[in-house]
Amino acid sequence: MNKVKTIIRKEWAEVFRNRLVIFTVAFLPLLMMAIPLGILYSTRGVSSLNGITPGTELPTQVTQSLCTAGTGSPACLQVFLVSEFMMLFMIIPVTIPVTIAAYSIVGEKTTRSLEPLLATPITTIELLAGKALAAVLPAILATYGAFGLFVAGSWIISGSGLLLSALLDPRWLIAIFIVGPLLAIMAVTFALMVSSRVNEPRVAEQISMVIILPVLVGLFGQVFGFFILNKQIILVVAVIMLVLDALLGYLAVGLFQREQILTRWK
Repeated sequence: MNKVKTIIRKEWAEVFRNRLVIFTVAFLPLLMMAIPLGILYSTRGVSSLNGITPGTELPTQVTQSLCTAGTGSPACLQVFLVSEFMMLFMIIPVTIPVTIAAYSIVGEKTTRSLEPLLATPITTIELLAGKALAAVLPAILATYGAFGLFVAGSWIISGSGLLLSALLDPRWLIAIFIVGPLLAIMAVTFALMVSSRVNEPRVAEQISMVIILPVLVGLFGQVFGFFILNKQIILVVAVIMLVLDALLGYLAVGLFQREQILTRWK
């Protein structure tokens, strides 16, 4: 465990000297939080519109999935609006660790620090675990922080106990606190695999960003009404992500061949 901690400290000392990494870790969560809060703020007066009758403005599947019986349309609309942006908070734990992990191995080659590291008695699992945690932990903390600020901002803007309850229900909590970390692990593992096979940091980052495509598909699929993210769907996604993470972790250890990496890059 001490070796893993040493790798984490080493990674943070190196990657956080990169301005792009600092910008991504700081700015992206604020942006993902500001977009839904801005939309919520711009629609805060909807409850004062005349002629609104409960249950007639939103599709039945929306009101049944997101709103409790007897909830008026204005309040249900607010719940629906913030629910549409749940996938934004899934972008954070994918993008941030990819930015860090994609540089992790190939970057060490460019700075000529990879050979001494691989010459140490550290095992491949310990090495990859340290590098993975160094990328995953900032992403998870940034996601949790952005979500906490989003919940507080939503409650301040709307003053609605219903909206606060909707943001703290199992659907959101499973997505943020379970699916989010699983997505981060998937993104990091994939990025480490790419970083160990390419020769340029920029190429590693560009290829690794492919991992964000499933999240974007989910975002636009929900926005365009193809599906609604309910608790059952999120639980299924969590199980799938757990299996994928285990599979990718196994592949990452198997593909990381120290001798071949050093020989190919010399």
